[in-house]
Amino acid sequence: MRNDSPFHRTSAQRPIDRREFLWHAGGGLGGVALASMLSRDAFSMFGDDRSPPPLAFAPKAKRVVQLFMAGAASHIDLFDYKPDLIRYDGKPSDFGEKVETFQDGLGPWLKPVWDFKPYGQCGKLLGETVAELGAHVDDIAFIHNVTSRSGVHSTATMLQSTGFQLPGFPGAGCWVSYGLGSINENLPTFVVLPDHRGLPSSGVKNWDAAFLPNEHSGTVIYPGTANPIADLRPNAVGKFVNDASERDAQELLAELNRAHEASRERDTRLDARIKSYELAARMQLAAPEALDMKAEPEHVLKLYGLDRNPQSWDTAINEAEESYVFAQKCLTARRLLERGVRFVQVWSGNDNSFPRRNWDSHEDIRRDHGPLSRGMARGAAALIADLKQRGMLDDTLVIWTTEFGRMPSSQAGRGRDHNPFVFTNWMCGGGIKGGVTHGESDNWGYKPLDRKNPTTVYDIHATMLRLLGIDHTKLTWRHNGSDRRLTDVHGHVIEPIIA
Repeated sequence: MRNDSPFHRTSAQRPIDRREFLWHAGGGLGGVALASMLSRDAFSMFGDDRSPPPLAFAPKAKRVVQLFMAGAASHIDLFDYKPDLIRYDGKPSDFGEKVETFQDGLGPWLKPVWDFKPYGQCGKLLGETVAELGAHVDDIAFIHNVTSRSGVHSTATMLQSTGFQLPGFPGAGCWVSYGLGSINENLPTFVVLPDHRGLPSSGVKNWDAAFLPNEHSGTVIYPGTANPIADLRPNAVGKFVNDASERDAQELLAELNRAHEASRERDTRLDARIKSYELAARMQLAAPEALDMKAEPEHVLKLYGLDRNPQSWDTAINEAEESYVFAQKCLTARRLLERGVRFVQVWSGNDNSFPRRNWDSHEDIRRDHGPLSRGMARGAAALIADLKQRGMLDDTLVIWTTEFGRMPSSQAGRGRDHNPFVFTNWMCGGGIKGGVTHGESDNWGYKPLDRKNPTTVYDIHATMLRLLGIDHTKLTWRHNGSDRRLTDVHGHVIEPIIA
Protein backbone atom coordinates (compact mmCIF):
# COMPACT_ATOMS: atom_id res chain seq x y z
CA MET A 1 0.00 0.00 0.00
CA ARG A 2 1.47 3.42 -0.98
CA ASN A 3 2.41 5.95 1.72
CA ASP A 4 -0.04 8.47 0.28
CA SER A 5 -2.90 6.00 0.69
CA PRO A 6 -5.79 7.48 2.69
CA PHE A 7 -5.33 4.60 5.13
CA HIS A 8 -1.81 5.86 5.97
CA ARG A 9 -2.58 9.56 6.42
CA THR A 10 -1.81 11.18 9.75
CA SER A 11 -4.61 12.67 11.78
CA ALA A 12 -3.56 16.12 10.55
CA GLN A 13 -3.75 15.02 6.91
CA ARG A 14 -6.86 12.86 7.17
CA PRO A 15 -10.00 14.39 5.63
CA ILE A 16 -12.90 14.59 8.09
CA ASP A 17 -16.53 13.87 7.29
CA ARG A 18 -19.47 16.25 7.81
CA ARG A 19 -20.37 14.77 11.20
CA GLU A 20 -16.86 15.22 12.57
CA PHE A 21 -16.61 18.75 11.15
CA LEU A 22 -19.84 19.80 12.85
CA TRP A 23 -18.69 18.31 16.13
CA HIS A 24 -15.37 20.22 16.11
CA ALA A 25 -16.88 23.41 14.73
CA GLY A 26 -19.81 23.47 17.16
CA GLY A 27 -18.03 22.10 20.22
CA GLY A 28 -19.52 22.06 23.69
CA LEU A 29 -23.31 22.18 23.73
CA GLY A 30 -23.37 22.19 19.93
CA GLY A 31 -21.70 18.79 19.91
CA VAL A 32 -24.11 17.46 22.52
CA ALA A 33 -27.05 18.73 20.48
CA LEU A 34 -25.64 17.09 17.35
CA ALA A 35 -25.25 13.75 19.17
CA SER A 36 -28.81 14.01 20.41
CA MET A 37 -30.12 14.72 16.89
CA LEU A 38 -28.17 11.85 15.38
CA SER A 39 -29.36 9.47 18.09
CA ARG A 40 -32.97 10.57 17.62
CA ASP A 41 -32.67 10.10 13.85
CA ALA A 42 -31.25 6.62 14.37
CA PHE A 43 -34.11 5.67 16.68
CA SER A 44 -36.58 7.02 14.15
CA MET A 45 -35.00 4.97 11.39
CA PHE A 46 -34.47 1.71 13.20
CA GLY A 47 -36.81 1.67 16.22
CA ASP A 48 -36.10 1.72 19.93
CA ASP A 49 -35.58 -2.03 20.29
CA ARG A 50 -34.43 -4.33 17.53
CA SER A 51 -34.46 -7.50 19.62
CA PRO A 52 -37.31 -9.96 19.01
CA PRO A 53 -39.82 -10.61 21.79
CA PRO A 54 -39.43 -13.66 24.03
CA LEU A 55 -41.43 -16.75 23.17
CA ALA A 56 -45.02 -16.42 24.32
CA PHE A 57 -45.91 -20.13 24.12
CA ALA A 58 -44.19 -23.47 24.50
CA PRO A 59 -43.12 -24.18 20.90
CA LYS A 60 -44.51 -27.27 19.24
CA ALA A 61 -42.27 -26.77 16.17
CA LYS A 62 -38.81 -25.34 15.76
CA ARG A 63 -38.50 -25.29 11.96
CA VAL A 64 -40.71 -24.90 8.90
CA VAL A 65 -40.71 -26.15 5.33
CA GLN A 66 -43.11 -24.42 2.97
CA LEU A 67 -44.09 -26.02 -0.35
CA PHE A 68 -45.31 -23.27 -2.71
CA MET A 69 -47.11 -24.16 -5.96
CA ALA A 70 -46.54 -21.10 -8.15
CA GLY A 71 -49.21 -20.29 -10.71
CA ALA A 72 -52.21 -21.46 -8.67
CA ALA A 73 -52.94 -25.15 -8.15
CA SER A 74 -56.53 -26.33 -8.61
CA HIS A 75 -58.03 -27.27 -5.26
CA ILE A 76 -61.09 -28.90 -6.86
CA ASP A 77 -58.97 -31.29 -8.93
CA LEU A 78 -56.55 -32.26 -6.17
CA PHE A 79 -57.91 -31.94 -2.62
CA ASP A 80 -61.44 -30.51 -2.44
CA TYR A 81 -63.96 -33.00 -3.84
CA LYS A 82 -67.15 -31.51 -5.29
CA PRO A 83 -69.71 -34.11 -6.47
CA ASP A 84 -72.01 -31.37 -7.84
CA LEU A 85 -69.39 -30.62 -10.48
CA ILE A 86 -69.70 -34.21 -11.66
CA ARG A 87 -73.49 -34.04 -11.60
CA TYR A 88 -73.63 -30.82 -13.62
CA ASP A 89 -70.54 -31.30 -15.79
CA GLY A 90 -70.94 -29.56 -19.15
CA LYS A 91 -74.00 -27.54 -18.12
CA PRO A 92 -73.87 -23.72 -18.20
CA SER A 93 -72.26 -22.37 -15.05
CA ASP A 94 -74.47 -20.20 -12.87
CA PHE A 95 -72.92 -18.65 -9.74
CA GLY A 96 -76.03 -16.78 -8.70
CA GLU A 97 -74.13 -13.50 -8.81
CA LYS A 98 -72.00 -11.44 -11.16
CA VAL A 99 -68.50 -12.93 -11.32
CA GLU A 100 -65.36 -11.12 -12.43
CA THR A 101 -62.61 -13.48 -13.53
CA PHE A 102 -59.08 -12.89 -14.75
CA GLN A 103 -59.63 -14.11 -18.33
CA ASP A 104 -63.42 -14.42 -18.42
CA GLY A 105 -63.21 -18.17 -17.80
CA LEU A 106 -66.92 -18.67 -17.18
CA GLY A 107 -67.62 -21.60 -19.50
CA PRO A 108 -69.71 -24.65 -18.52
CA TRP A 109 -69.13 -26.43 -15.21
CA LEU A 110 -66.09 -28.71 -15.42
CA LYS A 111 -65.97 -31.83 -13.27
CA PRO A 112 -62.75 -32.82 -11.46
CA VAL A 113 -60.26 -33.94 -14.06
CA TRP A 114 -59.25 -36.96 -11.97
CA ASP A 115 -61.24 -39.43 -9.90
CA PHE A 116 -61.20 -39.06 -6.11
CA LYS A 117 -60.76 -41.90 -3.62
CA PRO A 118 -60.75 -42.03 0.20
CA TYR A 119 -57.48 -42.50 2.11
CA GLY A 120 -56.42 -43.07 5.69
CA GLN A 121 -58.51 -43.68 8.77
CA CYS A 122 -60.00 -40.23 8.33
CA GLY A 123 -61.26 -41.20 4.84
CA LYS A 124 -59.94 -38.03 3.21
CA LEU A 125 -60.80 -37.88 -0.50
CA LEU A 126 -57.89 -37.09 -2.80
CA GLY A 127 -57.57 -36.72 -6.55
CA GLU A 128 -55.81 -39.53 -8.41
CA THR A 129 -52.61 -37.58 -9.17
CA VAL A 130 -51.93 -36.79 -5.51
CA ALA A 131 -52.72 -40.30 -4.30
CA GLU A 132 -49.22 -40.77 -2.88
CA LEU A 133 -50.12 -38.26 -0.18
CA GLY A 134 -52.89 -40.67 0.85
CA ALA A 135 -50.48 -42.52 3.12
CA HIS A 136 -50.10 -39.35 5.20
CA VAL A 137 -53.58 -37.81 5.35
CA ASP A 138 -53.95 -38.86 8.98
CA ASP A 139 -51.04 -36.50 9.74
CA ILE A 140 -52.41 -33.62 7.63
CA ALA A 141 -54.91 -30.84 8.37
CA PHE A 142 -56.60 -29.62 5.18
CA ILE A 143 -57.95 -26.06 5.10
CA HIS A 144 -60.49 -25.65 2.30
CA ASN A 145 -61.78 -22.11 2.87
CA VAL A 146 -58.64 -20.03 2.27
CA THR A 147 -59.23 -16.78 0.38
CA SER A 148 -56.98 -14.25 -1.33
CA ARG A 149 -57.37 -10.51 -1.78
CA SER A 150 -55.99 -10.66 -5.33
CA GLY A 151 -56.45 -12.73 -8.47
CA VAL A 152 -53.22 -11.41 -10.04
CA HIS A 153 -50.18 -13.69 -9.76
CA SER A 154 -47.62 -11.08 -8.73
CA THR A 155 -49.62 -9.52 -5.90
CA ALA A 156 -51.28 -12.77 -4.77
CA THR A 157 -47.92 -14.54 -4.57
CA MET A 158 -46.44 -11.75 -2.45
CA LEU A 159 -49.54 -11.82 -0.25
CA GLN A 160 -49.02 -15.49 0.55
CA SER A 161 -45.25 -15.04 0.98
CA THR A 162 -45.06 -11.75 2.86
CA GLY A 163 -48.60 -10.98 4.09
CA PHE A 164 -48.77 -7.90 1.84
CA GLN A 165 -49.74 -7.36 -1.79
CA LEU A 166 -47.21 -4.57 -2.32
CA PRO A 167 -43.44 -5.06 -2.41
CA GLY A 168 -41.23 -3.85 0.40
CA PHE A 169 -42.25 -6.25 3.16
CA PRO A 170 -40.24 -9.16 4.62
CA GLY A 171 -41.02 -12.74 3.64
CA ALA A 172 -42.46 -15.11 6.24
CA GLY A 173 -39.11 -16.89 6.49
CA CYS A 174 -37.42 -13.55 7.24
CA TRP A 175 -39.78 -12.97 10.18
CA VAL A 176 -39.09 -16.48 11.49
CA SER A 177 -35.35 -15.85 11.17
CA TYR A 178 -35.68 -12.56 13.06
CA GLY A 179 -37.96 -14.02 15.72
CA LEU A 180 -36.05 -17.22 16.46
CA GLY A 181 -32.52 -16.73 15.20
CA SER A 182 -30.14 -19.40 14.00
CA ILE A 183 -29.72 -22.97 15.16
CA ASN A 184 -26.55 -23.47 13.11
CA GLU A 185 -24.35 -20.41 12.60
CA ASN A 186 -22.61 -22.09 9.65
CA LEU A 187 -25.78 -22.21 7.52
CA PRO A 188 -28.42 -19.60 6.68
CA THR A 189 -31.49 -19.40 8.85
CA PHE A 190 -33.80 -19.05 5.82
CA VAL A 191 -33.16 -20.95 2.56
CA VAL A 192 -35.09 -20.73 -0.71
CA LEU A 193 -35.10 -23.55 -3.28
CA PRO A 194 -36.64 -22.01 -6.42
CA ASP A 195 -38.05 -23.90 -9.37
CA HIS A 196 -35.13 -24.90 -11.58
CA ARG A 197 -36.64 -23.05 -14.56
CA GLY A 198 -37.06 -19.63 -13.02
CA LEU A 199 -38.26 -17.45 -10.17
CA PRO A 200 -41.93 -17.04 -9.16
CA SER A 201 -43.99 -13.94 -9.84
CA SER A 202 -42.41 -10.93 -8.08
CA GLY A 203 -39.13 -12.87 -7.84
CA VAL A 204 -36.85 -12.18 -4.89
CA LYS A 205 -39.41 -9.84 -3.31
CA ASN A 206 -41.03 -12.99 -1.92
CA TRP A 207 -38.07 -13.70 0.36
CA ASP A 208 -36.30 -10.36 0.69
CA ALA A 209 -35.83 -9.00 4.24
CA ALA A 210 -37.06 -5.53 3.20
CA PHE A 211 -36.79 -3.31 6.31
CA LEU A 212 -35.56 -6.13 8.56
CA PRO A 213 -31.76 -6.49 8.73
CA ASN A 214 -30.55 -8.05 5.50
CA GLU A 215 -29.09 -11.04 7.33
CA HIS A 216 -32.67 -12.38 7.52
CA SER A 217 -33.15 -12.53 3.72
CA GLY A 218 -33.59 -15.92 2.11
CA THR A 219 -30.46 -17.55 0.68
CA VAL A 220 -31.17 -19.02 -2.76
CA ILE A 221 -29.86 -22.51 -3.49
CA TYR A 222 -30.26 -24.59 -6.65
CA PRO A 223 -29.71 -28.26 -5.64
CA GLY A 224 -28.18 -30.62 -8.15
CA THR A 225 -26.53 -27.89 -10.23
CA ALA A 226 -22.83 -27.28 -10.81
CA ASN A 227 -23.01 -24.06 -8.80
CA PRO A 228 -25.89 -24.43 -6.30
CA ILE A 229 -24.99 -21.28 -4.34
CA ALA A 230 -23.97 -18.31 -6.47
CA ASP A 231 -20.72 -16.50 -5.63
CA LEU A 232 -19.88 -18.75 -2.70
CA ARG A 233 -16.47 -19.44 -4.22
CA PRO A 234 -14.24 -17.42 -6.57
CA ASN A 235 -15.07 -17.58 -10.24
CA ALA A 236 -13.05 -20.08 -12.28
CA VAL A 237 -11.27 -17.22 -14.07
CA GLY A 238 -9.80 -16.05 -10.75
CA LYS A 239 -6.91 -18.52 -10.73
CA PHE A 240 -4.80 -15.99 -8.81
CA VAL A 241 -7.06 -16.39 -5.76
CA ASN A 242 -5.81 -18.89 -3.20
CA ASP A 243 -6.74 -19.73 0.38
CA ALA A 244 -4.06 -17.47 1.86
CA SER A 245 -4.92 -14.43 -0.26
CA GLU A 246 -8.62 -14.97 0.34
CA ARG A 247 -8.02 -15.08 4.12
CA ASP A 248 -5.88 -11.93 4.04
CA ALA A 249 -8.50 -10.10 1.96
CA GLN A 250 -11.27 -11.13 4.34
CA GLU A 251 -9.27 -9.93 7.37
CA LEU A 252 -8.55 -6.55 5.76
CA LEU A 253 -12.14 -6.15 4.65
CA ALA A 254 -13.38 -7.00 8.16
CA GLU A 255 -11.04 -4.39 9.69
CA LEU A 256 -12.20 -1.67 7.28
CA ASN A 257 -15.85 -2.59 7.70
CA ARG A 258 -15.67 -2.47 11.50
CA ALA A 259 -13.99 0.94 11.39
CA HIS A 260 -16.71 2.18 9.05
CA GLU A 261 -19.44 0.69 11.26
CA ALA A 262 -18.04 2.28 14.43
CA SER A 263 -18.64 5.76 13.00
CA ARG A 264 -22.27 4.99 12.10
CA GLU A 265 -23.96 4.06 15.34
CA ARG A 266 -27.24 2.06 15.08
CA ASP A 267 -27.07 1.79 11.27
CA THR A 268 -27.73 -1.93 10.80
CA ARG A 269 -27.09 -2.09 7.07
CA LEU A 270 -23.32 -2.54 7.19
CA ASP A 271 -23.58 -4.93 10.13
CA ALA A 272 -25.95 -7.10 8.07
CA ARG A 273 -23.54 -6.99 5.13
CA ILE A 274 -20.63 -7.99 7.38
CA LYS A 275 -22.63 -10.88 8.81
CA SER A 276 -23.56 -12.07 5.31
CA TYR A 277 -19.87 -12.16 4.30
CA GLU A 278 -18.94 -13.98 7.49
CA LEU A 279 -21.75 -16.49 6.88
CA ALA A 280 -20.56 -17.01 3.31
CA ALA A 281 -17.10 -17.83 4.59
CA ARG A 282 -18.48 -20.39 7.05
CA MET A 283 -20.78 -21.83 4.38
CA GLN A 284 -17.80 -22.62 2.19
CA LEU A 285 -17.12 -25.44 4.60
CA ALA A 286 -20.62 -26.39 5.77
CA ALA A 287 -22.76 -26.05 2.62
CA PRO A 288 -21.05 -28.63 0.38
CA GLU A 289 -21.63 -31.33 2.99
CA ALA A 290 -25.24 -30.26 3.52
CA LEU A 291 -25.96 -30.39 -0.20
CA ASP A 292 -24.18 -33.69 -0.90
CA MET A 293 -27.07 -36.06 -1.56
CA LYS A 294 -24.66 -38.81 -2.60
CA ALA A 295 -24.01 -39.30 1.08
CA GLU A 296 -27.58 -40.52 1.55
CA PRO A 297 -28.09 -44.30 1.87
CA GLU A 298 -29.74 -46.17 -0.98
CA HIS A 299 -33.06 -46.68 0.82
CA VAL A 300 -33.47 -42.91 1.30
CA LEU A 301 -32.68 -42.17 -2.34
CA LYS A 302 -35.19 -44.84 -3.31
CA LEU A 303 -37.83 -43.28 -1.05
CA TYR A 304 -37.51 -40.02 -2.97
CA GLY A 305 -37.16 -41.74 -6.35
CA LEU A 306 -33.60 -40.48 -6.76
CA ASP A 307 -31.99 -43.91 -7.06
CA ARG A 308 -32.20 -43.94 -10.86
CA ASN A 309 -31.96 -41.53 -13.74
CA PRO A 310 -35.35 -40.08 -14.75
CA GLN A 311 -34.56 -40.95 -18.38
CA SER A 312 -35.20 -44.59 -17.45
CA TRP A 313 -38.63 -44.01 -15.90
CA ASP A 314 -41.69 -45.65 -17.43
CA THR A 315 -43.45 -42.28 -17.73
CA ALA A 316 -43.36 -39.29 -20.01
CA ILE A 317 -40.05 -37.45 -19.66
CA ASN A 318 -41.70 -34.26 -18.43
CA GLU A 319 -43.39 -36.12 -15.58
CA ALA A 320 -40.16 -37.92 -14.70
CA GLU A 321 -38.31 -34.62 -14.68
CA GLU A 322 -40.91 -32.96 -12.45
CA SER A 323 -40.80 -35.84 -9.97
CA TYR A 324 -37.01 -36.02 -9.90
CA VAL A 325 -36.33 -32.30 -9.52
CA PHE A 326 -39.03 -31.66 -6.92
CA ALA A 327 -37.97 -34.72 -4.92
CA GLN A 328 -34.37 -33.51 -5.10
CA LYS A 329 -35.43 -30.21 -3.55
CA CYS A 330 -37.47 -32.00 -0.87
CA LEU A 331 -34.51 -34.15 0.12
CA THR A 332 -32.29 -31.06 0.18
CA ALA A 333 -34.85 -29.38 2.42
CA ARG A 334 -34.73 -32.28 4.86
CA ARG A 335 -30.91 -32.21 4.93
CA LEU A 336 -30.92 -28.46 5.60
CA LEU A 337 -33.59 -28.67 8.29
CA GLU A 338 -31.70 -31.53 9.91
CA ARG A 339 -28.60 -29.33 10.08
CA GLY A 340 -30.32 -26.39 11.74
CA VAL A 341 -31.89 -24.27 9.01
CA ARG A 342 -35.07 -22.74 10.44
CA PHE A 343 -37.16 -22.13 7.34
CA VAL A 344 -36.92 -23.75 3.90
CA GLN A 345 -39.14 -22.64 1.04
CA VAL A 346 -39.55 -25.06 -1.89
CA TRP A 347 -41.05 -23.68 -5.11
CA SER A 348 -42.73 -25.61 -7.93
CA GLY A 349 -43.84 -24.44 -11.37
CA ASN A 350 -42.12 -21.40 -12.86
CA ASP A 351 -41.93 -22.02 -16.59
CA ASN A 352 -43.83 -19.77 -18.97
CA SER A 353 -43.09 -21.76 -22.11
CA PHE A 354 -45.86 -23.52 -23.99
CA PRO A 355 -47.27 -26.08 -23.36
CA ARG A 356 -47.22 -24.85 -19.79
CA ARG A 357 -44.88 -26.33 -17.22
CA ASN A 358 -46.47 -24.41 -14.38
CA TRP A 359 -49.70 -24.50 -12.36
CA ASP A 360 -51.42 -21.68 -14.28
CA SER A 361 -53.62 -24.06 -16.27
CA HIS A 362 -55.88 -21.82 -18.35
CA GLU A 363 -55.90 -24.18 -21.34
CA ASP A 364 -55.69 -27.77 -20.12
CA ILE A 365 -55.72 -28.89 -16.48
CA ARG A 366 -54.95 -32.53 -17.27
CA ARG A 367 -51.96 -31.72 -19.45
CA ASP A 368 -50.46 -29.10 -17.13
CA HIS A 369 -51.39 -30.27 -13.62
CA GLY A 370 -50.72 -33.95 -14.32
CA PRO A 371 -46.89 -34.02 -14.26
CA LEU A 372 -46.66 -31.23 -11.68
CA SER A 373 -49.11 -32.74 -9.21
CA ARG A 374 -47.70 -36.26 -9.44
CA GLY A 375 -44.17 -34.93 -8.97
CA MET A 376 -45.25 -32.75 -6.07
CA ALA A 377 -47.14 -35.57 -4.35
CA ARG A 378 -44.22 -38.01 -4.65
CA GLY A 379 -41.70 -35.51 -3.30
CA ALA A 380 -43.96 -34.22 -0.51
CA ALA A 381 -44.96 -37.73 0.55
CA ALA A 382 -41.32 -38.80 0.66
CA LEU A 383 -40.41 -35.72 2.70
CA ILE A 384 -43.15 -36.39 5.27
CA ALA A 385 -42.16 -40.08 5.51
CA ASP A 386 -38.48 -39.19 5.83
CA LEU A 387 -39.11 -36.60 8.55
CA LYS A 388 -41.32 -39.06 10.38
CA GLN A 389 -38.84 -41.94 10.33
CA ARG A 390 -36.15 -39.61 11.70
CA GLY A 391 -38.36 -38.33 14.50
CA MET A 392 -38.30 -34.83 12.97
CA LEU A 393 -41.94 -34.50 11.92
CA ASP A 394 -43.01 -33.84 15.52
CA ASP A 395 -41.14 -30.52 15.55
CA THR A 396 -41.10 -29.67 11.84
CA LEU A 397 -44.10 -27.81 10.40
CA VAL A 398 -44.88 -28.58 6.74
CA ILE A 399 -47.05 -25.99 4.96
CA TRP A 400 -48.46 -26.50 1.45
CA THR A 401 -49.77 -23.41 -0.30
CA THR A 402 -50.39 -21.64 -3.60
CA GLU A 403 -51.40 -18.06 -4.44
CA PHE A 404 -55.08 -18.83 -5.18
CA GLY A 405 -57.25 -21.61 -6.58
CA ARG A 406 -58.95 -22.22 -9.91
CA MET A 407 -62.55 -21.74 -11.01
CA PRO A 408 -65.09 -24.60 -11.13
CA SER A 409 -66.23 -23.32 -14.52
CA SER A 410 -64.24 -24.22 -17.61
CA GLN A 411 -62.00 -22.08 -19.77
CA ALA A 412 -61.17 -23.05 -23.34
CA GLY A 413 -63.00 -26.33 -22.71
CA ARG A 414 -60.38 -28.05 -20.54
CA GLY A 415 -58.74 -25.29 -18.51
CA ARG A 416 -59.70 -23.21 -15.49
CA ASP A 417 -59.37 -19.49 -14.74
CA HIS A 418 -58.01 -17.90 -11.55
CA ASN A 419 -60.08 -18.23 -8.38
CA PRO A 420 -58.99 -15.92 -5.55
CA PHE A 421 -62.32 -16.46 -3.79
CA VAL A 422 -61.41 -19.83 -2.26
CA PHE A 423 -58.61 -22.42 -2.36
CA THR A 424 -56.86 -25.06 -0.25
CA ASN A 425 -53.83 -25.05 2.05
CA TRP A 426 -52.65 -27.96 4.14
CA MET A 427 -50.39 -28.27 7.17
CA CYS A 428 -48.63 -31.27 8.69
CA GLY A 429 -46.35 -32.13 11.61
CA GLY A 430 -45.07 -29.67 14.21
CA GLY A 431 -48.09 -29.50 16.50
CA ILE A 432 -50.76 -30.01 13.83
CA LYS A 433 -53.78 -32.22 14.53
CA GLY A 434 -53.77 -34.69 11.64
CA GLY A 435 -56.67 -36.29 9.80
CA VAL A 436 -58.87 -33.21 10.04
CA THR A 437 -60.46 -30.74 7.65
CA HIS A 438 -61.02 -27.13 8.65
CA GLY A 439 -63.45 -24.89 6.78
CA GLU A 440 -65.44 -25.78 3.70
CA SER A 441 -65.89 -24.32 0.28
CA ASP A 442 -69.39 -24.19 -1.22
CA ASN A 443 -70.82 -27.01 -3.34
CA TRP A 444 -68.99 -25.68 -6.45
CA GLY A 445 -65.64 -24.90 -4.82
CA TYR A 446 -66.23 -21.28 -5.81
CA LYS A 447 -66.30 -19.46 -2.43
CA PRO A 448 -66.21 -20.39 1.27
CA LEU A 449 -69.41 -22.06 2.43
CA ASP A 450 -69.41 -19.64 5.38
CA ARG A 451 -68.53 -16.40 3.63
CA LYS A 452 -68.37 -14.46 6.89
CA ASN A 453 -65.59 -16.61 8.34
CA PRO A 454 -63.02 -17.49 5.68
CA THR A 455 -59.42 -18.41 6.41
CA THR A 456 -56.83 -15.87 5.28
CA VAL A 457 -53.07 -15.94 4.86
CA TYR A 458 -52.90 -13.91 8.07
CA ASP A 459 -54.51 -16.84 9.89
CA ILE A 460 -52.05 -19.27 8.29
CA HIS A 461 -49.11 -17.10 9.36
CA ALA A 462 -50.54 -16.52 12.86
CA THR A 463 -50.92 -20.29 13.29
CA MET A 464 -47.40 -20.95 12.03
CA LEU A 465 -45.95 -18.45 14.49
CA ARG A 466 -48.02 -19.84 17.38
CA LEU A 467 -46.65 -23.33 16.70
CA LEU A 468 -43.15 -21.84 16.78
CA GLY A 469 -43.94 -20.31 20.18
CA ILE A 470 -44.43 -16.74 18.93
CA ASP A 471 -47.38 -14.42 19.50
CA HIS A 472 -47.96 -12.96 16.03
CA THR A 473 -49.16 -9.64 17.50
CA LYS A 474 -45.89 -9.19 19.38
CA LEU A 475 -43.42 -9.98 16.59
CA THR A 476 -42.98 -6.42 15.30
CA TRP A 477 -40.44 -4.07 13.77
CA ARG A 478 -40.72 -0.29 13.91
CA HIS A 479 -40.61 1.06 10.37
CA ASN A 480 -41.65 4.49 9.11
CA GLY A 481 -43.54 5.19 12.29
CA SER A 482 -45.49 1.92 12.35
CA ASP A 483 -45.02 -1.33 14.24
CA ARG A 484 -44.99 -3.67 11.26
CA ARG A 485 -45.68 -7.38 11.59
CA LEU A 486 -46.12 -10.40 9.33
CA THR A 487 -49.88 -10.49 9.94
CA ASP A 488 -50.33 -6.71 9.51
CA VAL A 489 -53.36 -5.83 11.70
CA HIS A 490 -55.12 -9.12 11.02
CA GLY A 491 -54.82 -12.81 11.82
CA HIS A 492 -56.35 -15.39 14.14
CA VAL A 493 -54.74 -18.66 15.17
CA ILE A 494 -56.62 -21.64 13.71
CA GLU A 495 -57.09 -23.39 17.05
CA PRO A 496 -59.09 -26.44 15.77
CA ILE A 497 -56.09 -27.75 13.81
CA ILE A 498 -53.61 -27.50 16.68
CA ALA A 499 -52.97 -30.76 18.54
